Amino acid sequence: MDYRTATSLDLAAIFRDLSLRMADQYSAAGLNIEEAKDEFLMSLKEGRAHTLVQDGKPVAIIAWREVGHAAQTAFAAHDSFFSRLSVRFCKQHIRRIQAVCGNLPIDSYSWSDRPEVAKWFRILGFRERERGNGYTIFELDPE
Repeated sequence: MDYRTATSLDLAAIFRDLSLRMADQYSAAGLNIEEAKDEFLMSLKEGRAHTLVQDGKPVAIIAWREVGHAAQTAFAAHDSFFSRLSVRFCKQHIRRIQAVCGNLPIDSYSWSDRPEVAKWFRILGFRERERGNGYTIFELDPE
């Protein structure tokens, strides 16, 4: 697995075959697919998005923005992304993003109640910071 600066073609490829679990999270967050795609497009235009590539094909996009004293991430992926190989890669990659953001804490919102989501965040080094109305904020402290 590798990464590159995300492009609009990558974004189209990811959303053409978006994982149902991702679509469900956007819906739970109050976004339709086009609104979610627009959010990513803004990040792409500002150079704040990476495409995660497996065997030369885009399988996910991660975007970020600095908000106050933290960086917030957004994520979109194909079903093929969700594997052990991806978790190992993402553990290193999220630290790269954190470095780009000046070593700020990283906040990731999840609208999923699937137990494997919380486990995935723990493996990546995040801790549960807060629960709200249907969402959980996971935070990755600076190194």
